[in-house]
Amino acid sequence: MKSNGQISVVLNSQKRKTVTKELPDFQVVPKVIPPEHTALKEIEEELGALVGMEEMKRMIKEIYAWIYVNKKREESGLKARKQALHMMFKGNPGTGKTTVARLIGKLFQKMSVLSKGHLIEAERADLVGEYIGHTAQKTRDLIKKAQGGILFIDEAYSLGRGGEKDFGKEAIDTLVKHMEDKQHEFILILAGYSREMDYFLTLNPGLHSRFPLVIDFADYNIDQLMDIAGRMLVEREYSLSHEAEKKLRDHLIWVKAVLNPNSFSNGRYVRNVIEKSVRAQAMRLLMLNSYDRHELMTLRSNDLVFEED
Repeated sequence: MKSNGQISVVLNSQKRKTVTKELPDFQVVPKVIPPEHTALKEIEEELGALVGMEEMKRMIKEIYAWIYVNKKREESGLKARKQALHMMFKGNPGTGKTTVARLIGKLFQKMSVLSKGHLIEAERADLVGEYIGHTAQKTRDLIKKAQGGILFIDEAYSLGRGGEKDFGKEAIDTLVKHMEDKQHEFILILAGYSREMDYFLTLNPGLHSRFPLVIDFADYNIDQLMDIAGRMLVEREYSLSHEAEKKLRDHLIWVKAVLNPNSFSNGRYVRNVIEKSVRAQAMRLLMLNSYDRHELMTLRSNDLVFEED
């Protein structure tokens, strides 16, 4: 291949060599997933129902591909080391961390990485005990419940807030030990605010290296929040009137500008607005004694209930 982009071809009819054809490095990867990957296709459909989270969706596909290809390497007699799949989810509330953890459990169960694929949710109170030795036992019990599935600890940084004498440190040490001893029997996912989770990793020298997979969950923008609201309404067979849609959008613009990002609960905030507004609409229709099909499905601007009102 010349530098000007031309290809030089030399023809020689006298000498013919058998050339072993190698695939070029620039081969095009097909976008359609081969039919045998039904587990990934099912998860892809569920991921498609989630708004945004492009980095997370890409990483889940990469994890699937890595596990699948590793099995193929094993079948071919190549080295296929089992990698720990413990994860860290960093982001603000309501960005879909728990939902994604459930999906990962389902995917890994279908791939036979996990025997059950269930999700055990926990927080500080579920791990930290009241006296010496109590915390380690509570933590071991939770890990036992999570065997074959996922142990999801939200606001994990709270385990390190009490200082050296706090029993939270005992919980961290117990988790670190079992992450190593039982690393292929369960998956630990720690979740919390980005900055706090970065600090949390400094509390135990063995923590950072044990989380090869770190996924950042970004806050939703206004269009994404409106998309979430729209999907929730379609699922419940409701719709917003034109005025209600404008009122909701304007409110979300205001609330994102005013509230601290850490205290705005993203998709959870939108869900709360929808649920409260559905109840307000029901009360309005009851008082009006009006049950026309169109009215039963429509949320009007005066039905919208915001937490700040």
